[in-house]
Amino acid sequence: MQNFGIKIDPVQSRALAKRLEEATGFVTVTFLKKDGTIRKMNCRMGVTKYLKGGESKLNANDYVTVFDMTKSSYRAINRETILEVKGI
Repeated sequence: MQNFGIKIDPVQSRALAKRLEEATGFVTVTFLKKDGTIRKMNCRMGVTKYLKGGESKLNANDYVTVFDMTKSSYRAINRETILEVKGI
């Protein structure tokens, strides 16, 4: 994985991912996207209403599934690229 000059501590990022998973309600997550840009997303945890079958099909060891409140759709965040989590 390229990090485009941004230093990411994988241990810290995974710890933030764990905190994110334990959150209930609204949170703000800052992370490095696959294309190298930084994104700040307002999202909600625990939304399963629109998931087919009620659960995510992504590998839970690699990604955290959140509901993007701005785009009203699900997004997957790589556990190793999380920079900050607020609202927990």
